[in-house]
Amino acid sequence: MATIDEPVRARASTQESGHSRDLERPPLPDPLRVPVVDTHCHLDINDGDDAGSWLGVDEALARAATVGVTRIVQVGCDLASARWSVQAASAHPHIVATVALHPNEAPRIAASEGLAALEAAYREIAELAALPQVRAVGETGLDHFRTGDDGRVVQEESFRRHISIAKSLGKPVVIHDRDAHDDVIRVLESEGPPDVVVFHCYSGDVEMARYCADRGWYLSFAGTVTFKNAKSLREAVAVVPLERILVETDAPFLTPMPFRGRPNASYLVPHTVRVLAEAAAVDEDLMAQALWDNAQRVFGPW
Repeated sequence: MATIDEPVRARASTQESGHSRDLERPPLPDPLRVPVVDTHCHLDINDGDDAGSWLGVDEALARAATVGVTRIVQVGCDLASARWSVQAASAHPHIVATVALHPNEAPRIAASEGLAALEAAYREIAELAALPQVRAVGETGLDHFRTGDDGRVVQEESFRRHISIAKSLGKPVVIHDRDAHDDVIRVLESEGPPDVVVFHCYSGDVEMARYCADRGWYLSFAGTVTFKNAKSLREAVAVVPLERILVETDAPFLTPMPFRGRPNASYLVPHTVRVLAEAAAVDEDLMAQALWDNAQRVFGPW
C-alpha cells in the first residue's frame, strides 16, 4: 500500500491528441486576505510521468497556505486512493478526507474483478467513511462521458449504494456529474438525498443551479468557471445564493485561467475565487468569507 510520501497514480503527460502538455507549475497568485478551503483535491495524483515532479503533501499545503488556502478536502476515488486519503487526513490537521468509488471505478471493478469484488469494495468504503477524519462520501454519481451503456446499470447502482452509505452515517454526499444531469437528479430524488449534497465541479446550467439551490444543495466551482467558454457557469454563480457556493481545484486537473492545461494545485484557488466574486458581483473578501463558512458547514470545522 502506498504511503502518503508517494502518489497513488500519475496523470498522463500527454493530451488525448498525443501532444505533450506544459508541465511547468504556475507561479503563486496574489494571496487572499480572507482564507478559504479547497473543497475537492487529489493530492495523491502526480501530474506527469516523472515521479520527481510530484508536489508532495507538505509542499502542497505550504504553497496553499502562503496564498490563503488553509484547508484541503482530499478525495479518494478508488480503494487505493481512499486508503491514502484517510492516511493523509490522519497525518495532517489541515486535511480532511472523502471516500468513494468513482462512477467509472464501479463498472471497472464489476467487469474486471466481478460482483463479489465490487461488494467487498463497497464494504471497505463504508468502513472508511465511518472514520472521523472522513467527512463525506464521494465522489460518487454518474458519468455518461466515459462509461458506456454496458456499464451504466452498475454505475447507477453504485451511486445508490453510496447515497445509502452517506445517509446511514449522516454525512454529506459529493457528486460527480458528467453529461448526466437529469439522471443524477432522478436518482437523488428517488433515493431521497442526504441532508447535505455537494455537486463537485458544477457543470450544469442556470436552470439546474436554481433547482439545486432551491433544495439547499451546494454547488462547488472548479477552475472551469474561469474558462473563456464558461459563460453559462458564471451565469449560474450569479443566481445561486452565496451560502450555497463552494470552491475547489479538482487538482491536478482543471487548472484555472490563465494557466489552463498546466498542473493544478490548491495554491491556485485564488484565481477561481476572484472570478466567482466577479460573477456574483460581490467583494472578493465577502466571497472568500462565504466560501469559508460554507465549507465549515458542509465538512465541519478542522
